[in-house]
Amino acid sequence: MSMATKLDVKRDVPIPALSKAAQLRTLLESPDLSFLMEAHDGLSAKIVEEAGFRGVWASGLSMATALGVRDNNEASWTQVLEVLEFMSDATTVPILMDGDTGFGNFNNMRRLVRKLCQRDIAGVCIEDKLFPKTNSFLGHGQPLADIDEFCGKIKAGKDSQTDGDFCVVARVEALISGWGLDEALRRAEAYHDAGADAVLIHSKIATAAEILAFMKEWDNRSPVVIVPTTYYGTPTDQFRDAGISTIIWANHSLRASIKAMRETVRAIHEQESIAEVEDRIASLRDVFTLAGNAELSEAEDRYLPSTDDNVRAIVLAASRGSALGPLTEDQPKCMVDIRGQPLLRRLVSTLRESGVRDVHVVRGYRKEAVDLPNISTLDNDAYETTGEAASLACALDQIEGDCVIAYGDILFRRYILDNLLQTDGDIVVGVDAMWRERTGRTAERVRDLVQASAPFSPSYLDDEPVLLQRVAPDLAGDDISGEWVGLAKLSARGSELVCAEIASMGEDGSLATASLPDLFSRLAKHDNPPRVVYVTGHWLDVNDAFDLAKAGDFT
Repeated sequence: MSMATKLDVKRDVPIPALSKAAQLRTLLESPDLSFLMEAHDGLSAKIVEEAGFRGVWASGLSMATALGVRDNNEASWTQVLEVLEFMSDATTVPILMDGDTGFGNFNNMRRLVRKLCQRDIAGVCIEDKLFPKTNSFLGHGQPLADIDEFCGKIKAGKDSQTDGDFCVVARVEALISGWGLDEALRRAEAYHDAGADAVLIHSKIATAAEILAFMKEWDNRSPVVIVPTTYYGTPTDQFRDAGISTIIWANHSLRASIKAMRETVRAIHEQESIAEVEDRIASLRDVFTLAGNAELSEAEDRYLPSTDDNVRAIVLAASRGSALGPLTEDQPKCMVDIRGQPLLRRLVSTLRESGVRDVHVVRGYRKEAVDLPNISTLDNDAYETTGEAASLACALDQIEGDCVIAYGDILFRRYILDNLLQTDGDIVVGVDAMWRERTGRTAERVRDLVQASAPFSPSYLDDEPVLLQRVAPDLAGDDISGEWVGLAKLSARGSELVCAEIASMGEDGSLATASLPDLFSRLAKHDNPPRVVYVTGHWLDVNDAFDLAKAGDFT
């Protein structure tokens, strides 16, 4: 393979032209230590890739357990293949399949490899035990396959691959079965000669002594893969120094999910409520993100006829966000990365989930970087000397009919916007009554403090609306009802009121430097003040590195 087609290991980024099989081969042959992380279905495979792993270990133990059966070939190879197809479709990184013993003899191996290549699986690892297999960590002294028979199985797999880079990894079980180092070396050499692209040397003692002894004798004759499930206390650098090619973290996604599910299900059963666990589990937003709902929403915009009754959104994203330092040198805050997607894209996706598809973004700092599909852009080229109200004024022609106004640096659960859209009122603003509990911040650190006609109460009635009185950073004590979440809904009449107020501010000279809190505080003095809808957390504004770290968990 030429250097031009190899993975750029130093940048840790796969070159798109490489097939998945070629990516796996490069990982195995790289002089740098590589890592594969266990996954057992499409969702866990996506999470592995999202975390930054450049390859997936499709664990037989984990897939069988997730299907509710034992790791004894109780799940047929076609059932496992179906799981692998979902995993392959869900990811762009290579998958190495735990192929047990090859699910039979050489003939089963031939068909398995052909089917794996059809599904873009990068490689298979087969172990030199007897079919049906028993998990290596169960029992003692499990019988091993005949060497010549197993070598034939390796040759059959290599002869059957339709992708020249497909990898067959031969797993040596001699150490686990108590046959000793010499037998392990004899088998590894035979499997290498039969065409195996790498050998996996397996051990279940609590130290890496057997592994390191094997590596010393093996002398880098071919790539070596290990699975340090029992000798996890060994520093990884020892494996690196020994010349190990690849480490497989073999079952930890499954084990982590079992523990988390048990704790959550037990808590719900005991409390007969989900209130206590809601903030400790992934949000539905996160579920929809992992499932790829944003792509479907964008596809709907391309392929489905548009409707005339969509709510319009104006998103204000003109500021840099200097508190984020180097992250916003070449892009505005709204485009910083949140787990693989720009902040603005996540915001727009939430708007679309609530049916708001006509999205207009007001740009300013590094405006050319604000380039997302299916949005319209407007520019505030005077962003350095003007405030948010002036940015909103740049979208004056778009403020009509039902409309949503949002800051460009916020994340929120969809239900918050749904509540605003369903609430009667010409101007409706979302206010977080639990802002202290959500952030742990003092009033001095919150700019958009809200004073309302009544404090939050779980029992406040819809027929007794709470009205906005003021939004300002200098409220104190009992005057503080909550924090504005940076989100407002306008009816057609509300859009007219906002446009009229912006025009009035332009006439009296206050528009250029006014903030949105200034605008809403002026609207609160009218006969028809904005209505407050209280929320209790479940949103986030991204202002600094601390907020950015929280945003990764929020989504």
